[in-house]
Amino acid sequence: MTPDELRAFCLDFNDASEEFPFGPDTSVFKVAGKMFALSWLDGRPLRVNLKCDPDEAVRLRAEHPAIAPGYHMNKRHWNTVTVGELPDRMVRELVEDSYDLVVAGLPKAVRLRLDRP
Repeated sequence: MTPDELRAFCLDFNDASEEFPFGPDTSVFKVAGKMFALSWLDGRPLRVNLKCDPDEAVRLRAEHPAIAPGYHMNKRHWNTVTVGELPDRMVRELVEDSYDLVVAGLPKAVRLRLDRP
């Protein structure tokens, strides 16, 4: 997955936006104002921070060397994923899981507007 593909995938979700609160080099992808992905898209290797269920985060880290505790994030709830070291399908699933986890924490009216009850 290329940086452009990662950006396009993140922005393809309902109400997803890209912001740069940490400077022009760090893309922060949000849904309804809440972050679900963060990446320095020019970084080599390409990495993305994604929200994750705490138990699932531990399991993923144990099974995949390309998944580590979230860099500069709450290590319990965030993973840093090295994109090129995992199959694209898995990266997409992890991004979608992160989006869904953030949406699940939104007020019901917002979730229904996003078609994600």
